[in-house]
Amino acid sequence: MSDTTQTMAASSALLESKAGSAGRIRVVLCFLAIYLVWGSTYLAIRYAVETIPPLVTAGIRHTVAGAVLLAWALAKGQRPTWAQIRASAVIGFFFFLIGHGSLHWAEQYVPSGTASLLIAIEPIIVFLMSSAAARVWKLNGLLLAGILIGLAGVGILVQGTDLQAGGRGAFGPFAVLIGAISWSYGIIYSRRSKLSGSPLLLSALSLLAGAAMLLTTAALSGEMREFSISRVTPKSWMALSYLIVFGSIIAFTAYNWLLEHYSPTLVATHTYVNPVVAVFLGWLLAGEVITLKVAIAATLVVSAVVLVDRGTAKLHHLR
Repeated sequence: MSDTTQTMAASSALLESKAGSAGRIRVVLCFLAIYLVWGSTYLAIRYAVETIPPLVTAGIRHTVAGAVLLAWALAKGQRPTWAQIRASAVIGFFFFLIGHGSLHWAEQYVPSGTASLLIAIEPIIVFLMSSAAARVWKLNGLLLAGILIGLAGVGILVQGTDLQAGGRGAFGPFAVLIGAISWSYGIIYSRRSKLSGSPLLLSALSLLAGAAMLLTTAALSGEMREFSISRVTPKSWMALSYLIVFGSIIAFTAYNWLLEHYSPTLVATHTYVNPVVAVFLGWLLAGEVITLKVAIAATLVVSAVVLVDRGTAKLHHLR
């Protein structure tokens, strides 16, 4: 082998090594985004809604994020079809108007860690709704245990909610659960819609559709009249900026990229990492108390999600 050939081979090996390292770094960063960033958004929502009305918060967040992602998609030459626009409107309703709208509202009253634990049962809701829609109930020991343990964890979190107190905050945990149910239905709808196309474009359209609905609802409910820029604290502005840049643009992009390159089961592991991150950050930064009830509920919910994930994977493996 000549010196020139050896040099070219060495250069090629070096480039492949660098490409491999860059690829591994991208994978790690994407998983960190959906693990840590999405886990931290619960605390950011709490800070944002302290001085910005909740529906306005969610509406602004998704408007900016959706516009950025849409501009990116259009710059890449992607164009939406009417079928994609219609489906995105439906997804925007269930994901963002009901799902995120109720979560942002509830975090005026519910600790961010508790909200994250209630949201974490979404995989259980998705399984139950999918089975009910298909009228086919296939269970195994892992799934049954996960469902029962998850319901027990939710029961512990909601236990003691004083509906007789008269305050709207008493409905906070139930609002979070309504949002989780709505998001779960949105997941089922998005699977059944069988839309092909860029995940980036579909995410942008769904975000913008949901944002339009959120801001319209905020105007109709009177939130817009209550919103005063002069009353918004720097902490709320910073939290909203964090939700837009990291929670929506970066994390959503990372999530879509991971779904294109890795199995949904692996990507879905964020569902039992997020609540752990949220509870820890709520305790560390916001002084949210981790009582024995919260600790037991957290253990039950995270364990339940792991069991349901494993049980679902086992069912798919047997098909």
